[in-house]
Amino acid sequence: MSTQGALSLLQLTDLHILPSPGEKMLGVDTEFYFEAVLQHARKTNTHYDLVLVTGDLTQDPCPEAYQRIFGRLQALSVDTLCLPGNHDDYALMQQWLNQDNISCKKHIEFKHWQVLCLNSQIPGKAEGSLSENELRFIEDALEKKPNLFTLIAVHHHCVPTRSSWMDTMIIKNSDEFLEIAGRYPQIRGLTTGHIHQEMDIHLGSLRILGTPSTCFQFKPLCSRFTLDELMPGYRTIELHSDGRITTQVHRLPGILQEIDRNCTEY
Repeated sequence: MSTQGALSLLQLTDLHILPSPGEKMLGVDTEFYFEAVLQHARKTNTHYDLVLVTGDLTQDPCPEAYQRIFGRLQALSVDTLCLPGNHDDYALMQQWLNQDNISCKKHIEFKHWQVLCLNSQIPGKAEGSLSENELRFIEDALEKKPNLFTLIAVHHHCVPTRSSWMDTMIIKNSDEFLEIAGRYPQIRGLTTGHIHQEMDIHLGSLRILGTPSTCFQFKPLCSRFTLDELMPGYRTIELHSDGRITTQVHRLPGILQEIDRNCTEY
């Protein structure tokens, strides 16, 4: 349940929806679990002010997959911001996820907070980077609204996970981004996808969050690609008027038994 007076956000990430319903990836029906996560999230909280979908909405991007995602998100009847991951086609996202309550907007404002959505995608590559335009966008938004606390959402992670195979895909200019964040204390939080596992650390006043996937999970602290048995999940975030962030990871009950343990990559 949300705290009275706080903004209530739902973060969904790494859906990996496939071209046809019922298709499986690594043994997992990703679309089935996306729907199950949405149902669980609606029971967790009856009201959300914003939904953030932080990349890898699809695995093999195509209009049909984005159309089905749109339909599921539209049914939430909540303002929803979608940003791209390394598996997405950003042009298709902007075509099919820009109607009604769904958009690929990069910025939304509330009374005490603003939320910025970044594009860390390098087309054709797994790793991330923030272009000069993205870095300039951050600083412009912060300087225009210095009195608003800020939450930033981006797909790729910017601090090491200590899983060496995953950290080859970290945002390449993370140091540059974190230097900017250090100059603007109104940035209170950064939430990411991509890592398919939970993260919650502090760098000074900046809280950095990583959120589980709505489908399969990666086992933490591994030197090579390793799947975890943890169930699909999502994150709820509360943004308080005094700049505090409270947050919780939620998962579907049980153990993900159908994962294909013979897979060595994705």
